[in-house]
Amino acid sequence: MNVFQELESEVRSYSRSFPVTFDRAQGVYLHDTDGNRYLDFLAGAGTLNYGHNHPLLKEKLLEYIAADGITHGLDMQSKAKERFLNTFRQRILQPRSLDYKVQFPGPTGTNAVEAAMKLARKVTGRETIISFTNGFHGVTLGALAATGNQHHRGGAGIGLPGTVFVPYDGYCGPGVDTIAVLDTTLNDNSSGMGHPAAVIVECVQGEGGINAASMEWLQRLEACCRRHDMLLIVDDIQAGCGRTGTFFSFEPAGIKPDIVTLSKSLSGYGLPFAVVLMKPELDIWKPGEHNGTFRGNNHAFVTAAAALDHFWADDSFAAEVRRKGEALAKGFDGIIAKYGRGMFRKGRGLMQGIACPDGELAGQVIREAFRRGMIVETSGPNDEVVKCLVPLIVTDEQLGECLDILDQSFGAVFEAVEHTQAAG
Repeated sequence: MNVFQELESEVRSYSRSFPVTFDRAQGVYLHDTDGNRYLDFLAGAGTLNYGHNHPLLKEKLLEYIAADGITHGLDMQSKAKERFLNTFRQRILQPRSLDYKVQFPGPTGTNAVEAAMKLARKVTGRETIISFTNGFHGVTLGALAATGNQHHRGGAGIGLPGTVFVPYDGYCGPGVDTIAVLDTTLNDNSSGMGHPAAVIVECVQGEGGINAASMEWLQRLEACCRRHDMLLIVDDIQAGCGRTGTFFSFEPAGIKPDIVTLSKSLSGYGLPFAVVLMKPELDIWKPGEHNGTFRGNNHAFVTAAAALDHFWADDSFAAEVRRKGEALAKGFDGIIAKYGRGMFRKGRGLMQGIACPDGELAGQVIREAFRRGMIVETSGPNDEVVKCLVPLIVTDEQLGECLDILDQSFGAVFEAVEHTQAAG
């Protein structure tokens, strides 16, 4: 038994799927202590959009540390924070005609969701938040109340009030208009829903199975929020920072949410960092009303600003993500055509997956992929989707390597299944 099994809590999860000890990482690769190299298409669950230890970001961070730059500053003003705010406004907000104030909550995604939900309730004076089937927003109690997964909800130990779940786009099948259902429910004084404060939504549901809402559905959701005086919160923690081919996942729909949460790849380097973006008129916080000790991660400000300057000065990087997303989709379609079995592709950009008949088969595929030198995970209500969160800096050759490994892994699993069936 190793020290991880002896001392680390049973709550650990990824280390069970990938039972080696890692000690080095660069770009799209992880290396273990035995000298093995792995193509990392888990990417820190979407935290490493620019890969591991990007040289430019590392250089900026080392320069800052060597100059005795501030590491921890609560929410005090610092030169690093000033540069991040100016860069974020110049590179992200102004080119998209977005007018948002920026709040620094605690450094994780669930901290941002907690702040967003609390603010929506404070602004409207109403309690209920509408969330969607298969949504995942975090595991602290407020965010967990908006998370549908029963495995995670079961860990709370208490009831999780204050939210109502409604069907996501496509949840009830292609013939059911779930926005019309929501609209009808809100118009009915006897529906039991009351008047919600806000709706929280992922444009692509990462943990819920790579379910991608259509642009029309997102537009109609925004219109529904306006009709019924509800705030629209977009949780862009996993699908944001370029993962779907635009910086924000909602951009192609042309909508302007009232509140947006970002974390994961915002720092660009895997450093803990989260923000809540809000329309200026919603910023009614009193000083210190929502705070946290680690809301001033200056190292993350440094790497985030460098990432925004390097990757988002124009649309060329995003255009490459979209191109590679199309190549990934084509490769997935080829695997699906080859092996059939009712599989289908899901997702957008470099956030895509292959839905399998069941979670057991998907689990076998990711174990086979790991044996062949690639790290991917499963997602969905029954872990039935083989999910790729491809680092956005991936080369065409590395993408081809991924597709080859997945092809081999699906082939090995289906061959084993057929052998078992023939033997039985």
